[in-house]
Amino acid sequence: MTSRSLLLSSSYFPPVHYMALAANADKLFIEKEENYIKQSYRNRCSILSANGPLTLSVPVLLGSFHKTPIKDIRIDYSKRWQQIHIGAIMSSYRSSPYYEYYFEKIKDVIIRGDEFLLDLNMNSLEVVRRLTGITSEIEYTGEFKEAISSTDDFRYTISPKTRDEEKKYIFSEYQQVFSDRFKFVPGLSIIDLIFNCGTDTGKHLSKTILRT
Repeated sequence: MTSRSLLLSSSYFPPVHYMALAANADKLFIEKEENYIKQSYRNRCSILSANGPLTLSVPVLLGSFHKTPIKDIRIDYSKRWQQIHIGAIMSSYRSSPYYEYYFEKIKDVIIRGDEFLLDLNMNSLEVVRRLTGITSEIEYTGEFKEAISSTDDFRYTISPKTRDEEKKYIFSEYQQVFSDRFKFVPGLSIIDLIFNCGTDTGKHLSKTILRT
């Protein structure tokens, strides 16, 4: 059986389709040598609030206007982002079926106080892996390689700037909080799927596939 390795960007509580790809790979290479890209999943995730999709962003200290490697990006703790993220998650998911089982684990990642964004993102990925049962090995890249036309390079194809997720992927629909107000919203953070589906998360990930 041939093993599959994927090249992915670093991501803060990654979207469902990112984790679906990860669940079907044997090894994940997380890019740490690229220059930081603003307004990407590298420092943000999207959840479903009572008012619709809500973006949670981690503020960072860029240090200068020059290009900065993502491995050197520090988190800006002068902003109250931790309290904002925790409050938003509580408000959005406290009525979800699995909130009481997983909230503290998600909260622990947010409040641990990592200095670097890359560490925060890796910790969010690790806790999600444990909660979903994903066994893929994870390794950081050792050098930067330009984007290539490869079915295994997803660093720049999963982005909140191009929210045509439902066109690129076939999502496994599930019951979301506030489903009485909104039709199914695809491409949210994996925490939306975890809070709503719990032990069935893996089943939904296996049914979320990239269109060929």
